[in-house]
Amino acid sequence: MKLFYITTLGCKVNQYESDGIASELMAHGWKATSQCEKADICIINTCAVTARATRQSRQETRSIIRSNPRAMIIVTGCHAQTAAQEIRKIKEVDYVIGHHDKFNIAKTIIAAFPPDHATKKDLPGNQNSENKAKSPNPTSAETPLENVKDPLSNACHDTDFQSFPAAVTGDNTRAYLKIQDGCNSFCTYCIVPHARGRSRSMPREEVMSHLRALDEKGYAEAILTGIHTGAYGLDFKEKSSLEALLRDIAREKPIHRIRLSSVEPRELTDNIINFMVNNPMFCEHFHIPLQSGDDEILSRMKRPYDAALFKSLVMKIRRKKPFAAIGVDILQGFPGENEEAFKSTFNLIRSLPITHLHVFPFSPREGTPAFNYPDKVPRDIIRERCTIMRSLGERKTREFETRNLGRSLEAVIQDKRDGVTGKLKAMTSNYLTIQVEGADELKKKVVSVELNHIDGNTPPILSGQVLSSQ
Repeated sequence: MKLFYITTLGCKVNQYESDGIASELMAHGWKATSQCEKADICIINTCAVTARATRQSRQETRSIIRSNPRAMIIVTGCHAQTAAQEIRKIKEVDYVIGHHDKFNIAKTIIAAFPPDHATKKDLPGNQNSENKAKSPNPTSAETPLENVKDPLSNACHDTDFQSFPAAVTGDNTRAYLKIQDGCNSFCTYCIVPHARGRSRSMPREEVMSHLRALDEKGYAEAILTGIHTGAYGLDFKEKSSLEALLRDIAREKPIHRIRLSSVEPRELTDNIINFMVNNPMFCEHFHIPLQSGDDEILSRMKRPYDAALFKSLVMKIRRKKPFAAIGVDILQGFPGENEEAFKSTFNLIRSLPITHLHVFPFSPREGTPAFNYPDKVPRDIIRERCTIMRSLGERKTREFETRNLGRSLEAVIQDKRDGVTGKLKAMTSNYLTIQVEGADELKKKVVSVELNHIDGNTPPILSGQVLSSQ
C-alpha cells in the first residue's frame, strides 16, 4: 500500500484543503502516515500570512527532506503561490504547486501511480531528477504529475470557486467546510488577497450537499470557514449573502450544528447576530477580527470600521447571549503604533467580555503597502506588547471558564481521548473543552455536560460529567 504524509501550516482553510487531498488519496487506496520518514510522497501545505509562517514553511520542508530524502516532495499552499522561487531553491523539492492546481494534486497522484508504480526520486520526470535532464522531451509516462504545474505568477488569479467533489473529513470529530475563498479587501498589511485571489463562493446547493454528506458520515458539527467568510455569495450572478445561506441551512437542517468561523465586524450584521442567537442549531461562538483598538491605526490598516463599532458588536452579543464565546484577533506592532495606540487596544479589550484572544506580531510582507510604511515598531517592543496582550487574553479566558462552572452545556464528544488523562474530551457549543469520564460509545455523540472543576494547571484542565446523550 502506498503511504503519504501531509502537514499543514496556517489557517482553517488550509486544513480543509489538506483534509480534502488526504480524503481523495485514501478513497483510492493510499494510506496516511504520521511518520514522514515512511511515506512515499510528502506534501507540505504552506502558509504565507507572516514572515515567520513562510520561514516555518521552508524549515518544515527541509526537515521532512532530511527525514526522508527518498520521498517525492510536493510543496503547495500560500507560500508556494507567493514565493515559488524561494521554494525552488530547495533542490530536493520535486513539485511546487500553486492554488490553481492544488485541487488536482490527489487525482493526479492517483492517475500517475498505479499500485506497482515507483514514487521515489528515481522516477523519471521529477523536476530535480537527473533523468529529466537526459530527456528534453519527456513523454506523459515520464512526467507523472504533468497536470500540476509550478505557479506562473506570485499572485493567484483564480475566479472560479474550487473544492472537492466529496465531503471532506479529517482526523477531527468536527469537520471543516470551506464555503468561500479569496479576498477583495486588500488591507495594507495582508498578503492573502495576492496568495488566494479574488473572493469566490461555493454554490448554495454544494454547501447543502456537503453538509448532508457529513451528517451521513456521523459528523454532528461542521465549521463553515473561508478567507473572507462574510463576503459569501456576493460574487454570484444573482447576489446572495452569508445571512441567506445561514437561513437556508437552518430551514433544511442538513447537520446537527454549525460553527461559524471568523466574520468581519461590518459583515456581522444585526440580522445575523439575532438569527444565530435565537437558533440553537448555531454554536454559541463568534469570532470577530479587530486587529487594533486605535482608530488611526485601523485607518492605516484600511480596516473599514472603528473601535466604537466593534465595541457595540461585542456588547450586543453579550446582552443577547451572555455565555457565548467571543474570539478576537489582534495584530500588534503595526507601523505607527505608538504607546498611546497600544494602550487604546489594551484598554478596549480589557473593558469587553472577550473570551479568547489571538495575538499576532506585525510582519512586513513584501508586495503590501505596509511593507514600506515608516515609523516601524522595534521588534523587542512588539514582542513585549504581544506578551502583555496574550496575558490579558489568558485572564479573559479563565474568567469565562469560571463563569461556566455548574452550567449544563451542549457538547460533542471528540473521537480522541486526552493523551495524558485518558478521559473523553467534550467540545461545547461555546468553545470549551471539558474532560469527562465515559465509554468509547460516547465518541461523536451530542451530549449535555456539566463543568464542575477547573484545576490549577497552565492552561487549566476543565473537568465535568455527562448528564445525558442524544
